[in-house]
Amino acid sequence: MKFGTQMTARGLLLLSLACAAAPAHAGTPPAGSGNNWAGHNGDSNETAYSQLQQITKNNVGKLGLAWSLPLPGEVSLEATPVAVDGVLYFTGSEAKVYAVDGASGKILWTYDPQVWKTNPNAMHYNFAVNRGVAYADGRVFATALDGRLTALDAKTGKPLWTAQTVSLTSGQTVTGAPRVFAGKVIIGQGGADFGQRGYVTAYDAATGKQVWRFYVVPASPAQNAGDPAMELAAKTWSPDFWKTTGGGGGPWDSITYDAELNRIYVGTANASPYDPSVRSPGLGTNLFTASIVALDADTGKYLWHYQVVPRDEWDYDCTQQITLADLKINGKPRKVLMQAPKDGFFYVLDRETGKLISAGKLGKVTWASGIDMKTGIPIETPHDRYDVSGNTGKSLVWPASMGEHSWQSMSYSPRTGLVYIPTMQLGLSITKNEPQAGGFQLGPISILGVKQDENDDTGSLLAWDPVQQKPVWRVQHAALWNGGALATAGNVVFQGTADGQFAAYDALTGAKLWSQGAGGGVIASPMSYTAGAKQYVTLLVGYGGQTAAWGAKMNVGWKWGQPRYLLAYALGGTAPPPPTPPRTFAVHALDDPKFTPDPAKVALGGGLYIMCGACHGLNLISSGAPAPDLRESYIALNPDEFYKVVHDGILIQAGMPRFDFLSQDQVTALYSYIRAGARQTIAAQSGNPTAALPVSAAAAQSVGGNAIH
Repeated sequence: MKFGTQMTARGLLLLSLACAAAPAHAGTPPAGSGNNWAGHNGDSNETAYSQLQQITKNNVGKLGLAWSLPLPGEVSLEATPVAVDGVLYFTGSEAKVYAVDGASGKILWTYDPQVWKTNPNAMHYNFAVNRGVAYADGRVFATALDGRLTALDAKTGKPLWTAQTVSLTSGQTVTGAPRVFAGKVIIGQGGADFGQRGYVTAYDAATGKQVWRFYVVPASPAQNAGDPAMELAAKTWSPDFWKTTGGGGGPWDSITYDAELNRIYVGTANASPYDPSVRSPGLGTNLFTASIVALDADTGKYLWHYQVVPRDEWDYDCTQQITLADLKINGKPRKVLMQAPKDGFFYVLDRETGKLISAGKLGKVTWASGIDMKTGIPIETPHDRYDVSGNTGKSLVWPASMGEHSWQSMSYSPRTGLVYIPTMQLGLSITKNEPQAGGFQLGPISILGVKQDENDDTGSLLAWDPVQQKPVWRVQHAALWNGGALATAGNVVFQGTADGQFAAYDALTGAKLWSQGAGGGVIASPMSYTAGAKQYVTLLVGYGGQTAAWGAKMNVGWKWGQPRYLLAYALGGTAPPPPTPPRTFAVHALDDPKFTPDPAKVALGGGLYIMCGACHGLNLISSGAPAPDLRESYIALNPDEFYKVVHDGILIQAGMPRFDFLSQDQVTALYSYIRAGARQTIAAQSGNPTAALPVSAAAAQSVGGNAIH
């Protein structure tokens, strides 16, 4: 169980830019990675594209499994491995770092940051997940959930230095992969959903000493004084907002380094609290939340920004991958950055000035009809704001706060000129809440939207033309939460899916060329490298992450105990497929006939369960979640053992946090809620759902969304 949060919304209206000249550095690096895959998305341009051509669309049908590595103890696997000189480096769900021989799959060393021992409080603010490492000059850089950034010797795994990037007492956590540039390593953090003030920090890669820090949102007037960026941003917030909230905006995922212009581009998160009428009455746009911000790479000084969703209230983060490219637009070469953030539009910006070049809808988008090309401001759909006086206090919008596109990598191929994007079509119904005492409000209540057409609640792999701003082809998937994309110079696009398939598609047409069972659901992104002169394609298999917080919508039949793997494919590979139990939607709920549920305790437990849903599943539906289905748990059948686990933390090393602040009565209430839910499941399966005590209505409120990263 971990603290979930109400899944919700965030702020609106304006675009501002400030332009500054930047010195030209080295010439444009070639797009994509070669024999090595040295960064999260391969190269500093974040293209997720491989220049390797040993595997092509003409021979990919001969691809086979070269080796598989079981990863016992792992659950939600989101990392993309980094490959340098034939060695793979990646992280598991609890941020454990692995070094693996890329030719054989043999583990060379591991490093465990042991968050459960060093800062167990951090385990309350997020489920266990990590998106990978960075590599530079013989060092591997990895982050832990509690914000520790550690440099490891790439040959031995020995720690060289550690920097604490967030306060140990804050609600901030780190799940993203760090990036390296020009002798520095940079990282952001999550925590906007808990009212934390977000920032990015650059550290000296050799020593771990802080070089610079840029805050996403302003603070008090005294703290803002003398900082032009913060003074500019403060004008877009209520004067006293900082007295009740840190403002949010934490850049929890993608950060891109522009080697040619010596800049950093940061995608920022939502404002806090979610409801803009609470955090910023009037029409304040709340800079620099839900924005792309350009910074000087040497100093961290602000250069320009583009606010994607001014005054966001739908949880439309802008933390998704930012990809750099040189495109010919209207017959002229342009240095651009491209992003497909949560809000459902694909943006192309001039990366020298921050000016919007174009924006197109990727799919079903209802909150705005388009983007005004003169101002860059979204053309919002009337009445889709729940915070505006005169509206109903409700909003039904597409996409949901999980986004049209989330953290899974998109891939840009300079060979085809297309971007390949894992997308989702999911709506969201939002109902405004009244502020809590003191004026602070975490957010409105949000519930997944009503299904309106056949492609709602599904995902796809979309090939997008960024110049023409139009789709070229789309592969429709049955499930929502699928893996990222890899494009190669062999004109092949790879993607793993939630239902456990790993497939290759023709980069120009989308025709399926090859597929093979992966032994489990895939949410991570594949990559490619060479070892022993052979090209490999590899990916991590481990369904989970946000699945629990979205309940039945994410349930594709994988159980918590499914084996997790690292898989490597090559031409002519003949390794047997990894053993895995088949998918099943059956729930083997347990019951104690002697237990008589108290409706009051069940109701109390339903309210407390909001702390548990992010890991154990909304409405007790685990959805292949980061933690077991409690209806099937023998521990949750025994009240004494349940107390030892929940209150005393006897399973903390296995990833289950200690909730020692709960009283005996509260733990008993949670136990009662689980027992009532298990009995209700058994009754429903027997065809007599009225025979069981109904589970508290509190469980109908969604927890999660992007409140956890």
